[in-house]
Amino acid sequence: MFTNRTAEKSSASWSIARLGAVMTLAALTLTSAAAGTAFDLNCVGGVTSFNCVEQSAAARDPYVRIVPEVRGEQQKAQAAARDRNWLSRCHPVVEHDIYGVARYRYAAPGCEFGLGTD
Repeated sequence: MFTNRTAEKSSASWSIARLGAVMTLAALTLTSAAAGTAFDLNCVGGVTSFNCVEQSAAARDPYVRIVPEVRGEQQKAQAAARDRNWLSRCHPVVEHDIYGVARYRYAAPGCEFGLGTD
């Protein structure tokens, strides 16, 4: 049977319990964190409840693409031509949705992925 009533222990014992929970979670987080891993520990609570959440992830973003630097006049001219072709085919336009968020709209399919040149 579950009841919804305040804890009968003093607030000092709750503080000690919270501190113990935070220290335990922090110790587990620090021992399990490997090099290159980012983590975040957040705790919230009051007199009757207390909760901690830990999130961890690799520090590297798998969706970040390193674009090689353009070298030489010929490569610069080719890159500029690709950009002009993409702009002439895709015609990107910024429109605001009903919430005021700016979103791009394109004239051709695939342009939102950087495609659009033949």
